[in-house]
Amino acid sequence: VQLQASGGGLVQPGGSLRLSCAYSGFTFDEYAIAWFRQAPGKEREAVSCIVSSGRVYYEDFVKGRFTISGDNAKNTVYLQMNDLKPDDTAVYFCAMTDRQKILWGIAVEYEYWGQGTQVTVSS
Repeated sequence: VQLQASGGGLVQPGGSLRLSCAYSGFTFDEYAIAWFRQAPGKEREAVSCIVSSGRVYYEDFVKGRFTISGDNAKNTVYLQMNDLKPDDTAVYFCAMTDRQKILWGIAVEYEYWGQGTQVTVSS
């Protein structure tokens, strides 16, 4: 299984970015794909998750600003990030698992990880 995250960059506060996570090499009927982020000197934290049923999850600090979605035809999951704040600056990773009944916000639940994409929010 391979995951490729992209779409990061430098944006001003209040701006938007859309991250993409392209995945390949799996045949899971059920899966979960999540976005995590890690800022310098901080622990990796969960951001959002989408499962194969279509259900989505968000951490409170991104609710109303970020939207996760998936395109099965393109094997890609997106994270639309609006109203970005300096505190959103981090390396963003996508992760995937075929395990069931996971705690979606826990990093060790995911076996497969992409390489990360840098998001910098600064004026």
